[in-house]
Amino acid sequence: MNLRALRPGFRFWLFILLLMLGAGLALLNPRDGDIPSEIPNDEAGEPDYYLTDATLSRFNAQGVLHQRVVTPRLVHTPLDDVTRLQTPDIALIDDSGRDWIANARRGQLGPDGNPITLTGDAHLEAPAETWQLDTEILHYDSTTGHAWSETSAVLRQPPQEMRGDRFDAWINDRKARLTDNVTGHHPPETNKEPAQ
Repeated sequence: MNLRALRPGFRFWLFILLLMLGAGLALLNPRDGDIPSEIPNDEAGEPDYYLTDATLSRFNAQGVLHQRVVTPRLVHTPLDDVTRLQTPDIALIDDSGRDWIANARRGQLGPDGNPITLTGDAHLEAPAETWQLDTEILHYDSTTGHAWSETSAVLRQPPQEMRGDRFDAWINDRKARLTDNVTGHHPPETNKEPAQ
């Protein structure tokens, strides 16, 4: 019996080495989970691109930043020229440079990025004015700086709270209004005497 014929040869060890090297590279590749196994589809058809962990910055005609969108996933469909956003966090910057914060479970940028529509627990906050709005669907026109909701909305400026069927805000003009079936809770001011 020839023992030399039973020992693994050079080709066998080269094959084992290549398998180990391939397995090691697969473990080291951090982007492996981000590559889809199939083309993602959306309700408007097949997208022409999608991005994960994206930040979109838009500038006005004067070159000044006026909108920033951060989202874990966006999908653009060329058929309707709409970009769909997953759990977007949006900073809207008014003409005075103040940030207005908006977020929701889903978002949509219309053709050319306007208007923005936020759906599912939509939230708009004006930190400088210390008020915040919660509604189901919120629209924003970046050309006019107009944010509005035609769904039931709750406007809070602690300790006050108001509800209405329609909300409008013009972020560049620092104006907001709540209309149609408006109810409110305005706790009375308490004048506390200092303890002696």
